[in-house]
Amino acid sequence: MFFSTSCSRILTSTLHKTLFTRKAHIISFIDRGRIPLPLCISTRRILPVQLCRTMSMYQGGGLNSQDDGAVHVIDMRSDTITKPTPAMRQAMANAEVGDDVYGEDPTVNALQEKAAELFGMEAALFFPTGTMGNLCSVMAHCWERGSEMLLGDCAHILIYEQGGSAQLGGIHPRTVRNKPDGTFDLEEVESKVRTSDPHLPITRLICVENTQNICGGRVLPLSFLKEVRSLADKHKLLVHMDGARLMNAAVSLNVPPSEILQYCDSVSMCLSKGLGAPVGSVVGGKKDFIARCVRLRKVLGGGMRQAGILAAAGLLALTDGAARLHQDHDNARIIAEGIHGMDPSVLYIDLDTVQSNIILYHLVSHAVTPSQFCEMLNTYDPKDDLDVNIRVVMFPFDLGRSIRCVTHHHITAEDVQLVLKKFRVVVDRVAAMTGKSADKKQ
Repeated sequence: MFFSTSCSRILTSTLHKTLFTRKAHIISFIDRGRIPLPLCISTRRILPVQLCRTMSMYQGGGLNSQDDGAVHVIDMRSDTITKPTPAMRQAMANAEVGDDVYGEDPTVNALQEKAAELFGMEAALFFPTGTMGNLCSVMAHCWERGSEMLLGDCAHILIYEQGGSAQLGGIHPRTVRNKPDGTFDLEEVESKVRTSDPHLPITRLICVENTQNICGGRVLPLSFLKEVRSLADKHKLLVHMDGARLMNAAVSLNVPPSEILQYCDSVSMCLSKGLGAPVGSVVGGKKDFIARCVRLRKVLGGGMRQAGILAAAGLLALTDGAARLHQDHDNARIIAEGIHGMDPSVLYIDLDTVQSNIILYHLVSHAVTPSQFCEMLNTYDPKDDLDVNIRVVMFPFDLGRSIRCVTHHHITAEDVQLVLKKFRVVVDRVAAMTGKSADKKQ
């Protein structure tokens, strides 16, 4: 199996604390492949293998097909569902364009210059997707086939990008265990660095992810990144950051992106998540690195022509989109605090884990599955006694008994209150079901 089961070990550091704080609600285990997996603990994350055996995070069908004109749908599956703002659409319509493969699109050039300045790096390159940006970055660093990269066993590059570095780049991924906060043990990293033995691949690269998606949008501490840089320098390794939500990390830490990236050789940042652009990512690094990325992007089919139409929205994403991210974080905190105050026999959330725009909470009650709970959120029931037909769309992980929701620029302060209203109704209904289930067992 490609995915590491060691991801389960991150749970042990918080198990004892949780046992004392939520003892009545967490003694629940499942046995998969002879590995006991604790459920419903405060900082429990979804295991990579669980993510792949439940619904795909990128699968459609989240919206209720029976919606009518009176429904108010609040889609919180991901910040990837955002649509461009009116200002972005106007900028796209008026964009000055040229042939970007020849380097002649002025709007693309302006975006790349702006991104490089933001990153504190020599140059930047516009990509159609974050997956292509990460793949080209890894391949540009690991120029020799048979090279190796070290990365967390819950990394997006490892789990959600089809193993492209191995499939297309001939690069061997070797994992280290992610901790609940998205970091990893640097002693373990150092123990896995390999050099000149002809039997082994040669380690060239360390990859980090910020914010860490599977860990619930956790923000990597600057102190950790500094230690990663020191270790990389000691062993003459390079450091790439999958910074799909880099700007969320910068807002959370209240620092410019360049302060985070001073410890990295390259970064791939997504423009089409919280920043709100319809398409695109930007990769940053040194000029020679970007020159290699240009070649790789071309062979992977990413050489776009009049791409200024897309880059125009990206420019606004870097300014207007970034300036309002704190609102998404505030909204996520309000929702998380609301969930925390609800019936603990139904839901549990550790507020310390909510550091950006991603909320990962846990279904304690076994009266329903996470998918059923999400279906209840996404279904109108006249018995709800709500002023409006509210349907809330979130993403369930049945095997992990967890649910993810993400705030973004379409989620207003009013929507937040509607989400919590719908939550209270559904939680009360599940609590009643839980009580009936307990009565039957007696």
